[in-house]
Amino acid sequence: MRQIRSKCRSVSQQVLRLLITSLVLTRLDYGNAMLAGLPSSQLNRLQSVMNAAARLVFSARKSEHITPLLHDLHWLQVPQRIEFKLAVHVYRCSHGMAPPYLARELHRVADIDSRQRLRSRIDICARSAIDASCYHRRPFLWRRRCACMEHSAGRRHVIVITACFKRHLKTFLFTNSHA
Repeated sequence: MRQIRSKCRSVSQQVLRLLITSLVLTRLDYGNAMLAGLPSSQLNRLQSVMNAAARLVFSARKSEHITPLLHDLHWLQVPQRIEFKLAVHVYRCSHGMAPPYLARELHRVADIDSRQRLRSRIDICARSAIDASCYHRRPFLWRRRCACMEHSAGRRHVIVITACFKRHLKTFLFTNSHA
């Protein structure tokens, strides 16, 4: 970010935003699914990097409130970014779009004999490879499906469905975190 900061006067805000998104946020997002369950004190360190990036885009002072800046950039905060990544992994596993070693570790709660009569039978449960503990806290991700998330054949259709799922999930997480 120091190198980007030195160039910020010679580029437009749009180019600056693109640079930060491609160079800083991708590094924050890399492997962040493994960060699920970390204490907030550890996640706050990552959030401070994201806040500094947002301030750099808008040339804002450190004393300015960060929430409006993140809202204008339409960036999720770090805990929501982790939830987003986990939800996309589980969605891909449950729809046959993930590597087999990940999909093998995922099973529906309804498939467990002792849990078939529970209301949570439509939830998805994961073991070892993807620790999706947040899905026990957030079962609505799977109950509140939009019409475009119905499964059907065809690679093009699957790509459209995945994009629709990501869009609706990000909107949901964004409205709940910035509300």
